[in-house]
Amino acid sequence: QVQLVESGGGLVQAGGSLRLSCVASGRTFRTYAMGWFRQAPGKEREFVACITGSGGLTDSADFVKGRFTISRDNAKNTVYLQMNSLKPEDTAVYYCAADKDSSSWPIRSLSYSYWGQGTQVTVSS
Repeated sequence: QVQLVESGGGLVQAGGSLRLSCVASGRTFRTYAMGWFRQAPGKEREFVACITGSGGLTDSADFVKGRFTISRDNAKNTVYLQMNSLKPEDTAVYYCAADKDSSSWPIRSLSYSYWGQGTQVTVSS
């Protein structure tokens, strides 16, 4: 089993920035693709961004392009989501997810095998 623990959420004003972190257990982190998803009250969980095991490729949803950046540090078993120019509509619980790398890319669905507990991001207007 892979355990994922998110952190870095909080309350921020519109236009501000937050950096989310997700730390994974295990010694094979580099072999896992990682994703970020979010879920607002009354809405379905939606794809935000993903990154390959090596960090060589990234993908993100259109509504965050130019504002959010996904990255990873395999030496620290950590994936990051840098969020800039935050908007009130970004308010949600943000989840990280992991799955073994495969030939399918990018993975934007909810098919990841492992999920973290989520961290709350609230953006005030």
